[in-house]
Amino acid sequence: MELLLKRIARREKYTIGHLYIEGEYFCDTLEDTDRGLSQDAGLAVCKRKKIYGVTAIPTGRYRVLTNVVSPRFSKFKQYQFCGGKLPRIINVPAFEGVLIHIGNYPKDTEGCILVGRNTVVGAVMDSTATFKKLMERLKNGGDFIYITIK
Repeated sequence: MELLLKRIARREKYTIGHLYIEGEYFCDTLEDTDRGLSQDAGLAVCKRKKIYGVTAIPTGRYRVLTNVVSPRFSKFKQYQFCGGKLPRIINVPAFEGVLIHIGNYPKDTEGCILVGRNTVVGAVMDSTATFKKLMERLKNGGDFIYITIK
C-alpha cells in the first residue's frame, strides 16, 4: 500500500498537508515546522538542522509498521480500538518513534503526523474519527505499507 503526504502549507510554527492512499485523497495532516530536511541529505545534516519536538520529518519514502504497540499512547482510551498499535514510520534520519496519531494542534505533535480536517487555521479537526478510518484502511494494506513525503 502506498501513502503520499503532500505538504501544501509551510508556516513558521506548523505544516499542513494532504494525505493520499493509493492515489486517492484521504484527509489533511498537521506536522511541526518543515525545516527543509530530506532523507537524501543524510543523518549528519538532519541532526544538525533538527530542533527536537518542533521539526517535521525529512521528505522521502519510508516504511510504515502497524503492528507495534505505542508505549506512550496505548494507555489512552481513544486507542483501545486498535490495541494501542499506531502507524509507526521507521528509519527516519535523526528521528525515533515517529507515529501517525490523533491530535489537533502543533503542541500535540513532536515530529509525528496528525490526521484530520484542516477547517481551522493551523489545526486539524475530527482527528479521532479520521484516525479510526485511517486504521481501517491500513489494516487492509498488507504487510508492506510505505509513505512518501513531499
